[in-house]
Amino acid sequence: PPSLPSPSLLASLHPPSSGRPLPQPLCSACALPQAPAMAPGPPFGLQLLLLLLLLAPPPLPLTGAHRFSAPNTTFNHLALAPSQGTLYVGAVNRLFQLSPELQLQAVAVTGPVIDSPDCVPSRDPAECPQAQLTDNANQLLLVSGQAQELVACGQVRQGVCEKRRLGNVAEVLYQAEDPGDGQFVAANAPGVATVGLVVPLPSRDLLLVARGLAGKLSAGVPPLTVRRLAGPQPFSSEGLGRLVVADFSDYNNSYVGAFADARSAYFVFRRRGARAQAEYHSYVARVCLGDANLYSYVEVPIACRGQGLIQAAFLAPGTLLGAFAAGPRGVQAALCAFPLAELDRSMERARRLCYTAGGRGPSGTEEATVEYGVTSRCVTLPLDSPGAYPCGDEHTPSPIAGRQPLEAQPLLQLEQHVSAVAALQADGHTIAFLGDAKGQLHKVFLNGSQGQVYHSQQVGPPGSAISPDLLVDSGGSHLYVLTAQQVDRVTVAACPQFPDCTSCLQAQDPLCGWCVLQGRCTRKGQCGRAGQPNQWLWSYEDSHCLYIQNLLPAHRPRQEQGQVTLSVPQLPTLAVDEYFHCAFGDYESLAHVEGPHVSCVTPPQDQVPLNPPGTDHVTVPLALMFENVAVAAANFSFYDCSAVQALEVAAPCRACVGSLWRCHWCPQSSHCVYGDHCPEDERTVYSAQEVDVQVRGPGACPQVEGLASPHLVPVGWESRLALHVRNLQHFRGRPASYLCWLELPGERWRLPATLEETAADTGVIHCQAHLGHPWALSFLHQELRVPVYVTRGEAQRLDDAHALHVTLYDCAVGHPDCSHCQAANGSLGCLWCSDDQPACRYGPLCAPAAVQLLCPMPSIDVRPCTVCPPTGHLGGLAVTILGSNLGRAFADVRDAVSVAGRPCSPDPDLYRTSARIVCVTSPAPSGTTGPVQVAIKSRPPGISSQHFTYQDPVLLSLSPRWGPQAGGTQLTIHGQHLQTGGNVSAFVGGQPLSDPTCPPVCPEAIVCRTMPQAAPGEAVVLVVFGHAQRTLLASPFHYTVNPQLVAAEPSTSFRGGGRLIRVRGTGLNVVQRPLLSVWLEAVEEVQASGTQPQGPNPRRSCGASAVDTQACIQLGGGLLQCSTVCSVNSSSLLLCQSPAVPNGARPQRVFFALDNMHVDFTSASGGQRFLYQPNPRLAPLSREGPGRPYRLKPGHVLDVEGEGLTLGSSKEEVRAHIGTGECLVKTLTLTHLYCQPPPRAPPPAGPDALPQFVVQMGHVRLALGPVQYEAEPTPPAFPAEAQAGLAGGAAVLVAAVADAGPRRHKSEQALRDYQKVLVQLESLETGVGDQCRKEFTDLMTEMTDLSSDLESSGIPFLDYHAYAERAFFPGHGGCPLQPKPEGPGEEGCRATVRQGLTQLSNLLNSKLFLLTLIHTLEEQPSFSQRDRCHVASLLSLALHGKLEYLTDIMKTLLGDLAAHYVHKNPKLMLRRTETMVEKLLSNWLSICLYAFLREVAGEPLYMLFRAIQYQVDKGPVDAVTGKAKRTLNDSRLLREDVEFRPLTLMVLVGPGAGGATGGSEAQRVPARVLDTDTITQVKEKVLDQVYKGTPFSQRPSVHALDLEWRSGLAGHLTLSDEDLTSVTQNHWKRLNTLQHYKVPDGATVGLIPQPHDGSTVSQSQAHSHPSGENIPMLEDGEEGGVRLWHLVKATEEPEGAKVRRSSLRERERARAKAIPEIYLTRLLSMKGTLQKFVDDTFQAILSVNRPVPIAVKYLFDFLDELAEKHGIEDPETLHIWKTNSLLLRFWVNALKNPQLIFDMRVSDNVDAILTVIAQTFIDSCTVSEHKVGRDSPVNKLLYAREIPRYKQMVEKYYVDIRQSSPTSYQEMNSALAELSGNYTCAPHCLEALQGLYNHIHRYYDQIISALEDEPLGQKVQLACRLQHVAALVENKVTDL
Repeated sequence: PPSLPSPSLLASLHPPSSGRPLPQPLCSACALPQAPAMAPGPPFGLQLLLLLLLLAPPPLPLTGAHRFSAPNTTFNHLALAPSQGTLYVGAVNRLFQLSPELQLQAVAVTGPVIDSPDCVPSRDPAECPQAQLTDNANQLLLVSGQAQELVACGQVRQGVCEKRRLGNVAEVLYQAEDPGDGQFVAANAPGVATVGLVVPLPSRDLLLVARGLAGKLSAGVPPLTVRRLAGPQPFSSEGLGRLVVADFSDYNNSYVGAFADARSAYFVFRRRGARAQAEYHSYVARVCLGDANLYSYVEVPIACRGQGLIQAAFLAPGTLLGAFAAGPRGVQAALCAFPLAELDRSMERARRLCYTAGGRGPSGTEEATVEYGVTSRCVTLPLDSPGAYPCGDEHTPSPIAGRQPLEAQPLLQLEQHVSAVAALQADGHTIAFLGDAKGQLHKVFLNGSQGQVYHSQQVGPPGSAISPDLLVDSGGSHLYVLTAQQVDRVTVAACPQFPDCTSCLQAQDPLCGWCVLQGRCTRKGQCGRAGQPNQWLWSYEDSHCLYIQNLLPAHRPRQEQGQVTLSVPQLPTLAVDEYFHCAFGDYESLAHVEGPHVSCVTPPQDQVPLNPPGTDHVTVPLALMFENVAVAAANFSFYDCSAVQALEVAAPCRACVGSLWRCHWCPQSSHCVYGDHCPEDERTVYSAQEVDVQVRGPGACPQVEGLASPHLVPVGWESRLALHVRNLQHFRGRPASYLCWLELPGERWRLPATLEETAADTGVIHCQAHLGHPWALSFLHQELRVPVYVTRGEAQRLDDAHALHVTLYDCAVGHPDCSHCQAANGSLGCLWCSDDQPACRYGPLCAPAAVQLLCPMPSIDVRPCTVCPPTGHLGGLAVTILGSNLGRAFADVRDAVSVAGRPCSPDPDLYRTSARIVCVTSPAPSGTTGPVQVAIKSRPPGISSQHFTYQDPVLLSLSPRWGPQAGGTQLTIHGQHLQTGGNVSAFVGGQPLSDPTCPPVCPEAIVCRTMPQAAPGEAVVLVVFGHAQRTLLASPFHYTVNPQLVAAEPSTSFRGGGRLIRVRGTGLNVVQRPLLSVWLEAVEEVQASGTQPQGPNPRRSCGASAVDTQACIQLGGGLLQCSTVCSVNSSSLLLCQSPAVPNGARPQRVFFALDNMHVDFTSASGGQRFLYQPNPRLAPLSREGPGRPYRLKPGHVLDVEGEGLTLGSSKEEVRAHIGTGECLVKTLTLTHLYCQPPPRAPPPAGPDALPQFVVQMGHVRLALGPVQYEAEPTPPAFPAEAQAGLAGGAAVLVAAVADAGPRRHKSEQALRDYQKVLVQLESLETGVGDQCRKEFTDLMTEMTDLSSDLESSGIPFLDYHAYAERAFFPGHGGCPLQPKPEGPGEEGCRATVRQGLTQLSNLLNSKLFLLTLIHTLEEQPSFSQRDRCHVASLLSLALHGKLEYLTDIMKTLLGDLAAHYVHKNPKLMLRRTETMVEKLLSNWLSICLYAFLREVAGEPLYMLFRAIQYQVDKGPVDAVTGKAKRTLNDSRLLREDVEFRPLTLMVLVGPGAGGATGGSEAQRVPARVLDTDTITQVKEKVLDQVYKGTPFSQRPSVHALDLEWRSGLAGHLTLSDEDLTSVTQNHWKRLNTLQHYKVPDGATVGLIPQPHDGSTVSQSQAHSHPSGENIPMLEDGEEGGVRLWHLVKATEEPEGAKVRRSSLRERERARAKAIPEIYLTRLLSMKGTLQKFVDDTFQAILSVNRPVPIAVKYLFDFLDELAEKHGIEDPETLHIWKTNSLLLRFWVNALKNPQLIFDMRVSDNVDAILTVIAQTFIDSCTVSEHKVGRDSPVNKLLYAREIPRYKQMVEKYYVDIRQSSPTSYQEMNSALAELSGNYTCAPHCLEALQGLYNHIHRYYDQIISALEDEPLGQKVQLACRLQHVAALVENKVTDL
């Protein structure tokens, strides 16, 4: 009812909490307009709601951007008052007035009103019963500056207009009370454009309006009218000009824009020609501004070369800019410029010809005419008429239309459809602004004949088109951009945002440049000296920023002040009294300028900053300054030579003279100096940078070159070290002592040294190294490598040429016993000294008498495990013996060991000198015990105090007894004496078990894990103790088949985890410890917080239980693994909780760990990736804060706002509690949770006084504050916010207070109803998942049966002949080249013709001839696209035996095509099949990919087609409308809820099937049908079942058979679609179904041949309505035009019906039918069921895990070469080429037309579903982002989630092909040679040549001429040879 407010108004009563208050005063904005006459005015309740809307604060604009938006409001138009800068926004039901900064100033409400587009406006509602509350979209918004009025025309009331005051749009100045049809201005449909202009004339203002055709009442309104703005009847066109059109619908003008200059008004539009010309063109029409009668109307066509229709336009000074769609699909756009002078010349020419020459040009052709079907004609007036009547007159013809199009070249092309154009001229440049359909604004510099996009930005919401009303403010500084949701104010040139010169010039903004002396990015007018050279740098003048090109010198010593010269090219010139200065950091000095050279003085030493620690220089910024602006800058370094020396202690001289700086070395004083600053009597080593000096560089430094003595130095004994030195001649005359130094850890050893000179510049230094006490006492190293260096005196160090080291050693360290000492390296000279303190010493340190050459007897230590292990079985055990003096080498102990009196064989690999022997025991009886004995030869034996015992281990049992063959089962082997020996290993079925978990083994149990096994079955357990083994035969281990996971859901979780995941599969009860794990790529903070690195398995003592694994463990490579343990519910169900994921960690992989098996979640869930969503956020209940109680009224539903609530949880999983009581969750949406609280206050769960409201989602627990129940008080009459807002002077609301009470209850009821609908929709969505699973299981069973059938019959592929002919000649059902029968006497002629065609075949082998032929044919205007494809296929047939040659021709033509498109738009190449080479490419792919189709892709394609057919057949299909209950295509969806029942018919097949007797001999085949199927549909399904292994072409026709129902012996009834029993009612006849005949389930039927006498009805009618075709009417004389129907009558289809409004109930029913979401579930169910088959097909096409066909690799490599040859580096272009050449050209065709590959029938419904799947594949191949919204087609929404995954598959396919090894020319040629033999030329080769000759004959002269013009063709006489062919073919009978 009209009194109810619209939902959008209800929504806007709750504005965002944040926002600015509305500017005051508001009184003007609050005044409601006078209601239209047809609606008595909105009821007061509606006014009240609107008032509240206006008082609501608007949302805050974006930071840094000016933006205006209104909630739940759609914007239509934008207008600007230039004088004040005020903006006006026309919207649906609103008009807004905004300041230049987009602040809201006033609002006017314009709707909704009660209206109907089918009625004229009337005061009496009874005159239009179909009128209803209608939204009023703004159609026209114009500013009349002279009258200070705003003209606003809406969609309602047939587009009448009103005038409002410019200063306040809420004030209506004029509104027609009872408008006549002359006042109907705008189009009354929102999708039809209306454009207009206000023309200010001295006497009056006129309104020019142009509009498109809309609605049945608008046909009488002319497309262009002149209307008055003032006077008694404003907006009336009475007495003024109209563009009279005979039949508007013939032309269908669609207007793009209206513009005016000083003299004329221009209208830009699209239209088609008259009835005979259905093609649309773009036009510009011109009218003189003062012409109120439209006598001056002239229009001319315009064209943007190679582009489609105009989409948007703008009149810039002197130029008309137009944006054109690039092709009919309009997915790209081009910008063209039409100079206004040329446009006017073209119009003047048309006007002159129509005035004076009857419209004909000099050549006599018609160049101008009078258009639009009017009676006027072009005339022949005097030649001076055009000048005498520049704006026409009554006697001049009108409206004039030029025939010659004005054509322009595209300035630039864009990827997106352009919806808006504006332009600006500033600083002598033209800037265009383009708004596209995705909400992006592009700024374009129009530079000559080229346009360059220099900046693009997203302005509107992504996917929201920018409105054509793109306005530039009067100052030219801002642009106003309108989209459906918002208005944005964008700066035209944001120069100040570029902080430096580089970014300013790189921005390429033609309005911006760098003002050098101001140091900022400015527009040219803001730079004071921009006119002088080098003062304002512009990016389009090859300018570059000022820079310091050279510094001389590049650095200076910090101690010296001097001059630096800077070279600065293009330095601007200053005035006489101005100067530059240099800034070295903070120090400034005056600059002296000579041309580009600038000289400055460096700062003194005290002004230079200190060097940073650890460096030898400091670098400061050097800037050339003008005032406080840095003009150019560089870095300058001050170096310090003394710091160079300090940094390199080991070689100070070498560092000094080898540094970057000009430093020299003073050897005697050891100083690094700059310049020539060594003392006069001291020699100098000069820097390596000096040129004319001998003593320079590191080689001249005094230095130690290396050791002259051995590097081994014993500690405790006096040794001599010798070192080679060089260049000590620098110290002559300066005697000094030398010292050697050894650097030990923590101390230095000082050694006296002497110098021995051996030559003039070399010598040897001898160091006295007596390393005795006290150093020897502190030396604890066996060997120590230490640095050694030399000093002159105590401190003056000689340079080390390289690092020098000696090795100190001590024999006593590391040689604890005699055997170790004697085994030491002989070069050390160590001996065992057996004095008072036996030890290993350096030889000279031991007295000769104390040297012991023979070591004492072996000693076996007494330790807890001296002999390990202490027990063993009956021999073969490895025993470890520890001790000392256990031999110097293995030879000493080879036969020296016995254990318990039995020999033990040592292992040489495990022997350690003197300390360890590992030997293998000999057999001995159980119970044998005794010590271990080691007897080294010549010495007494060593005997252990510990005894060794032989024992016999026993295996008893095993648990568990089974596990998966993948392994990982934790196995426990029980027994006795299992701790026998140290090397125990266990095996199951020959496979070793993993390391035991007890160290080493427990006495009565061995615990380990099973390894993977090749196959399931029993396996014997074997334990090996050293060389002995024990087998557990009584208890074998059973390997079971690995568990399988078939489903896992849901596939999302919050990061907090805890969501229950149900995992279904088989064999799950054999898994001991199932885990759900996630690998995370963790940031450092996450890694540091509580996780532990994963080490080896934790050891535990025998008998201790296993510790539960950590929730998160650290893996290698920065990965983190978090896991939860799943519970095994049954063998088919696991219940897992999703692991919690730390914040900041990125999930990499989610998988199930089933012992050893790892199954990715994607595999388990059928391809669904597991996604972690951010944790949900819920707002506290109380707005006062989380701690304040929320007052809950009894009976109220709790509504909690939040974010992301359904991303990781469903309604059933959420638990909400108030204290101890549960709050039942009724509805859960993305942003709201509604729950029903307990009726009474429950007790609190803790010590709190009030119960807390807590929401639990998995592990995420959200406490939202305490709840306080209260009794329901008397409600206030008005919301508190509204009371506050209206406190001052709200007298207008007095009447509303009394009315507010009853309305409150209505709103509460509405809220409850809304919640109920949400609950119903949610349960509907949940039901789809269950239905999909059931349907998929059923379908998989059917497909498994089909697979087994196919094993015997095979997939019905077409043979190669049929396949190739269907591919080459689509639409012909095969090859159209069948030979004609010969007539009598034609046999002799045939031989001559064959001879001529054979010569033509030879001529085709000439590449020059063939290329010339192709190019010549394509140049002919009458050679159509159909002809091109036909000739290409004829060539493919004729050259099939020479595929290598055909491939070469195709590559040459592709190269020519690429060269052509590179200069236009390379992305358009191969987009269609318009040239012969494109059809050749299609045929070539068909040939090369046939084998791939049969071997790889054919099977998944066929299974997809069969799965679709099976699913469609399971639901009813309307035989008349072709609509089905089960489909993916919403246009094919049967929306009526038809009740049906599946039946199984028993079909008689075999010899007795057709007769009346002998039925027992026939087989009975079950066939699934529906009781709602027509008889023809039943026959089709029965034939599919009976002949399921037979190709379709070999089956009997459905129309050649009758269906006979048999009951008993004599009961035979022939069933047909129509017969005498058919039900006819009100001219509607219903087709017969099984339900009509009451055929029961299980009935027996037979298919019998139809009689040929035509006596049965079914045969004649069967052809009338094949399944799925429309039959609107059967003209029948007897029946008087009866219409057929099956399931629903065609007029009852909801989308075609006009909803009757006789009652509220019928209206609600009609509305329910129109809700697409209700039917979306059916489409979703179908999509989910077929998903696996679609995935399999796409994977096969994209060669997932398979090698790519060689032809594809060859083609893609060739396209890569083409791109490289033409310099195309844009990867998007290459992607488009490859997509267009293969995926869209071949595979989409194969997907949509399976009959090209298989011998099968494709019904219309299957074809409609394949169209959706093919479109999905097309969307997956595009580069642009796949965006869908609420208004997207349902077919796009279905696969919106899968398309990004398919896009990745396509990208990977291209990358894999590119990275694979290239295909050689020889490989491809051999493959082509093999394919060439597949298609034998006979019988159609001659017919193909004949067809080819027919085309040659059509253009014979042109081809001969082209061949004669070819120089090389003349040499080989190609023209002559073709003439010879023609003579043979044409002079004989040519019909073959």
